[in-house]
Amino acid sequence: PSESGFTTDVLALYDWVKARSGNSSILFWGHSLGTGVATNAARKLQEERGVQADAVILESPYTNIREAAANIPITKIYRQFPGFEYLILDSMARAGMFFRSDENVKVLGCPLLILHAEDDGVLPPKLGRKLYETAHKAYKDKAKVKFITFPKKLGLGHDYISFNPELPALVKDFLNMK
Repeated sequence: PSESGFTTDVLALYDWVKARSGNSSILFWGHSLGTGVATNAARKLQEERGVQADAVILESPYTNIREAAANIPITKIYRQFPGFEYLILDSMARAGMFFRSDENVKVLGCPLLILHAEDDGVLPPKLGRKLYETAHKAYKDKAKVKFITFPKKLGLGHDYISFNPELPALVKDFLNMK
């Protein structure tokens, strides 16, 4: 698997769905690592085909893979050792893995919804907030960018935002505003 391979696969799936969906809206929804794939695909669709995604929803996102790897709790103990940056962070770049959502959102114009739980133990919510701030600053129409956080007391963590019974209504409201 590669970053460009993931993006190519998503665009092939987009083409397949578009050919069968009539005039239905098609949005990109990515979770965790998939948020980088979703923003890559939306940007490529826009820049290479002149087609804007109907919307992009990012659940538990990060800014870019390097910053994500530097901030995930599992790497905390290794960050103090010499060579961490070279062995871990630089190795992803050498493998062509960047997933630059922070750069991608700067050029998107479609509605963008970012969802993050305050108790996310894998990708810190500060990365979702930073991504939102980058997008909000870059978007001409600021109303198209929305950030929703879910309080710790809900216990949604990294994987369970989709279990929140309010999520369908939140997404519907977001999609109706465009």
